[in-house]
Amino acid sequence: MSSQIGEPPVLELRVALTSDSFQALADFYREGLGLSPSQIWPEEQGRALVLDLGHATLEVFDEKQAETVDTMEVGTRVSGSVRFALRVPDLDAAMRRLEAHGAKIVHKPVQTPWGDRAARVQDPDGMQVTIFEHAAEP
Repeated sequence: MSSQIGEPPVLELRVALTSDSFQALADFYREGLGLSPSQIWPEEQGRALVLDLGHATLEVFDEKQAETVDTMEVGTRVSGSVRFALRVPDLDAAMRRLEAHGAKIVHKPVQTPWGDRAARVQDPDGMQVTIFEHAAEP
């Protein structure tokens, strides 16, 4: 079945994280990033919540590009095959909230060659997360 003109072939991206430390991970993303749940599933099925991240993209890298990004943001190749990159309006405020909710700082903010500021953290389960803010508009 083809999509209608103007309708994208994918309407939503969902990434599911499974954790033995559900509350710590939920607090990290909900409280640390200030995300509100769009859905909370009944606890009798198991604990789950859906957090709306706004606009989503999927980046597909080869190993050389992953090394390039890790080197710019951290200084060496450190992330696994999956890494989140989340754009925030205020990098410094996001870093403070995330640290208060279990983030391990992998690298403090750096200026990227294209002008963004980016920092790298690990969530409570060890997932590498790049937090970045766009360069100020001239």
